Amino acid sequence: WLVETPDGVACRQGLQGDGGPFERLCSKLATGTGKTIVMAMIVAWNFLNKAANPDDGRFSDNALVVAPGLTVKERLQVLQPATEGNYYAVFDIVPTAWMQRLRRGNVLICNWHALAWDNQVKLDAKVAKGQLRSVDKRKARELSGEAYIRHALGPEMATVENLLVINDEAHHAWRLGPDTRGADKDSVEEATVWLGGLDKIHKQRGILRCFDLSATPFMPSGRRAGEASLFSWVVSDFGLNDAIESGLVKTPRVAIRDDSKVDKQLRSRLYHIYSDREVKDDLSRTRAQVEETEPLPDLVTNAYALLGGDWLETRERWLKSGHKIPPVMITVANSVLTAGRVLHAFRQGDIEVDRQLRDDEGLLRIDSKTLKTAEGIDEHADATDKGRSSLTKKEKKLAERLRRKVGTVGAPGEPGEKVCNVISVSMLSEGWDAKNVTHIMGLRAFSSQLLCEQVVGRGLRRTDYEVKDGMLQPEYVNIFGVPFTFLPHEDGGGDPPPPPPVTRIEPLPERRQHAIRWPNVARVEYAFKPKLEMDWDKVAPLTIDPFEFITEAELDAIVAGNPNAAVRDKIGLDSVGDDIRLQTIVFKVARAIYNNQGRADWRGDSYGFVAQLIPLIERFIRSDKIVIKNDLFSGETKKRKILIMLNLSAIIRHLWGAIRDVGKEGPVPVFDQEKPILSTGGMRPWYTAKPCESADKSHISHCVFDSGWEASESYALNRSEFVASFAKNDHLGFSVFYDFNGIVRKYYPDFLIRLANGEYLALEVKGRNNDQQKAKIKALNEWRDAVNAHGGFGRWHAAVSYHPADLASILSAHCANAAVA
Repeated sequence: WLVETPDGVACRQGLQGDGGPFERLCSKLATGTGKTIVMAMIVAWNFLNKAANPDDGRFSDNALVVAPGLTVKERLQVLQPATEGNYYAVFDIVPTAWMQRLRRGNVLICNWHALAWDNQVKLDAKVAKGQLRSVDKRKARELSGEAYIRHALGPEMATVENLLVINDEAHHAWRLGPDTRGADKDSVEEATVWLGGLDKIHKQRGILRCFDLSATPFMPSGRRAGEASLFSWVVSDFGLNDAIESGLVKTPRVAIRDDSKVDKQLRSRLYHIYSDREVKDDLSRTRAQVEETEPLPDLVTNAYALLGGDWLETRERWLKSGHKIPPVMITVANSVLTAGRVLHAFRQGDIEVDRQLRDDEGLLRIDSKTLKTAEGIDEHADATDKGRSSLTKKEKKLAERLRRKVGTVGAPGEPGEKVCNVISVSMLSEGWDAKNVTHIMGLRAFSSQLLCEQVVGRGLRRTDYEVKDGMLQPEYVNIFGVPFTFLPHEDGGGDPPPPPPVTRIEPLPERRQHAIRWPNVARVEYAFKPKLEMDWDKVAPLTIDPFEFITEAELDAIVAGNPNAAVRDKIGLDSVGDDIRLQTIVFKVARAIYNNQGRADWRGDSYGFVAQLIPLIERFIRSDKIVIKNDLFSGETKKRKILIMLNLSAIIRHLWGAIRDVGKEGPVPVFDQEKPILSTGGMRPWYTAKPCESADKSHISHCVFDSGWEASESYALNRSEFVASFAKNDHLGFSVFYDFNGIVRKYYPDFLIRLANGEYLALEVKGRNNDQQKAKIKALNEWRDAVNAHGGFGRWHAAVSYHPADLASILSAHCANAAVA
């Protein structure tokens, strides 16, 4: 319509393009709704019209199809008219009698790496060797345009003009400009090569028209990474909501409610697991702070147990119905370290799921860097990327093997046939078209619904397209941790209120004499006595609240933009309680303690360590030191086992803390490898609308207050004769990890102070002294002792102010007596 009708021609001319020299038209099609079929339609429409009307300049019988990687390139071979199984025949796009006309045209399919032009030296070398004909060796650089065309298009299409271009996954192809500052380096490189190459082709041969297809045709935009703006040349939008309503894809089901407490927005904590503060603090730690062998947060293992149990029921249904391949669960993690911890938890059995999800045959961890390397290997590309050119044959082979396995998940007889548990970082790459994804776990921040759609879209391809009674049969994918919704933005109307005034907070060069430096301690380690002991009288009870954990959850389907209770699924953990034994839990706790805390701190024989550890663990688990609040759970064996299993991480840290308190000898600080020392001068400028005031004795321009109490303390610190310099610990990065109820949390003391005697004080302002506050101060004291034992960062103190009136005495005591700790 846009090309052939008068109205369409007028509309096309009024479309806002991308600012480049050739026309682009974009179709937004949700993942799984048939982008490749639409490409076949575009090719057929052009080729057959050109065959019927050779002089009609609106059409072309030469098509260049550009893919984001080798996997997609291979799958797009169905666009070759002469290929067996081509889509023109399979989907009856072209009548059999017209297939010969279609084959007169040329289709070249390449990945974007083949468009690289930055290796002119290598092209010139090929000219010198006679590998590029009709080019004067002495004028190789002058004729670089022709050399590039032969390099990119090959001999079959090097001489044709007015090419038709189709960009698959076209959201990677955008032009650099002021609005794309939020893009990462790799995305900028890809976009530059992709469109820069097409610009060179257009300059030499002419591009008739460029068709872009993508489920998410957005380009980076704004100051923050993650922001995006829709392509201005989108002419058709068949979004995910349309795809779900039409039944062309699976229906996503998200956790609506469960039998545990809700989050701050009154939703199930399974809805967005990473938004849970405790989970986020734990999973955001670095390798200097945590190893891959450390147990996952209890909420995460709780969620996996639920999702894994539902996966097992799904697999059994599939087997009964004749499926030969298993359903697939995919995890999208926030970092390589988290992915490694998830992989270790599955392999070690720390997560109570079916063995098939834990065996190496079913587990697949996607190494994104290696996979990206493999996707860039192309026979048309001359390895212009230094990273690819430096690969050894072995590395290339491993990369290709991973790509093949990822690309064939769910394909009978292929390397990925038996994969059922995929663990990845960020998102799975394009080319992932597995149809057997039934469960998705999100363990990362989701800053936008676009990101949610990209992740959820990886699991929405249907397994069955057979129409029964005029309808496609419903299929579902169950989702934890991805805050996926289509609920529209509610606008109350009227003008929005004016934004509150903001203040820029930053270090001031003129106050650099008040700068404070401190060691960035990742963790504190201890040496231990050769005999493990526990003072049972001093072991604090571990209280377990059943309301904190999830034993069953309800999932509603997202239909027509809203949760639909008529399409509901319920999953639970009853079967887990029947299968697990207390002795199994004992050995899991012992293994986790040895692998994480014990192996690093214990200096003696490992077998002796484990032998001493097991009876202590068994005694603790069977004792009344584990207190379950609800009588129903504490008196019923199966429910008690379920709760103990869900609290493994808490039990591990609580028990090891009790052992460590008796047997430790001297703290040793382990510093962050990337930034071992932090300072007030390293704080990046930021803005706030909170109340704040300038302080002469602070390197930072303003002290920002969360309460009137903090304002009073800041005023007193600035006036005190015992204070040389101080800083409010806001955006400074000074933090201490602590355990509370078995959960790793992050603690930020309120003030850092350099005293008049040259020593330092970390000051906490707190009005109550509950159990959690005691755990914070205990961790801060351990930090202090470890830093002081090191001796390289001055002498540090730690204190708590419970009332503004006690501040003067705290400062006086620590400044007057250098031995006070």
